[in-house]
Amino acid sequence: MLTRLKAKSERKLAKQICKVVLDHFEKQYSKELGDAWNTVRDVLISPACWQYAVLLNRFNYSFELEKNLHLKGYHTLSHGSLPYHPKSMQCYLSRTPDRMPSERHQIGNLKKYYLLNAASLLPVLALELRDGEKVLDLCAAPGGKSVALLQCADPGYLHCNEYDGLRFRWLKQTLESFIPQPLVDVIKVSELDGRDLGDAQPGTFDKVLVDAPCSNDRSWLFSSDSQKAACRISQRRNLPVLQIELLRPSSLLLEDYVDQSGNHLGPPCGPPWWSPFLCWERTIFSSYF
Repeated sequence: MLTRLKAKSERKLAKQICKVVLDHFEKQYSKELGDAWNTVRDVLISPACWQYAVLLNRFNYSFELEKNLHLKGYHTLSHGSLPYHPKSMQCYLSRTPDRMPSERHQIGNLKKYYLLNAASLLPVLALELRDGEKVLDLCAAPGGKSVALLQCADPGYLHCNEYDGLRFRWLKQTLESFIPQPLVDVIKVSELDGRDLGDAQPGTFDKVLVDAPCSNDRSWLFSSDSQKAACRISQRRNLPVLQIELLRPSSLLLEDYVDQSGNHLGPPCGPPWWSPFLCWERTIFSSYF
């Protein structure tokens, strides 16, 4: 099955693959991954083999949709496989490469599901969001993680921020497509530089999610503009600096935690079973940077 789908993808998309990007990947990742690069490369250039998860929207639940997913062989992301997985968040995976069609944005109508890579849910689950908490999604576009957060709990306040203008509009449309009107009052959408928020809003949030900008290799591999792709390859060298500049101030955004006796404990951190790189506190920043 995998071989057949890969061959079909290669015939269809061979002309669309950007040679400049693929050559760069060959040079970089063959050194970093060794023999494993051949397998990674096969999947990377074969979109039919990419796996998409279906995150159901609890604000517009469809029994028929869930029934059809079962009939197609989809299965739920097991609640027992992760330490924190609220029952309100329903995510379906296919055992074979498959992709549901995307729903179109219609003003006034909520979408029934969101397509995403299931791995994208891990940082969301790492936050262990509880009802009433104040949470910031610092680099929120296109909005999938913000939507996922709202499947987990009912926050007291959700701030979704995106600095890029085009992606900011995409974020707003995503939220409009998935979030009912009553929840709009607890959601703020902003177009601010995340590097400045730590000083502008210190101690504001219980939890902060930072999905820092990444190289987005997969999409650039299919770029139709070789010149822009070459420019992007050059720019990606600066990404680690930007990522650190976004991560460092995010600890300042966390609300200082005080126990019942009035003892100052500093900002809360993530549960011990998650990597400290997902939920930050000041001591973690001083240790790693």
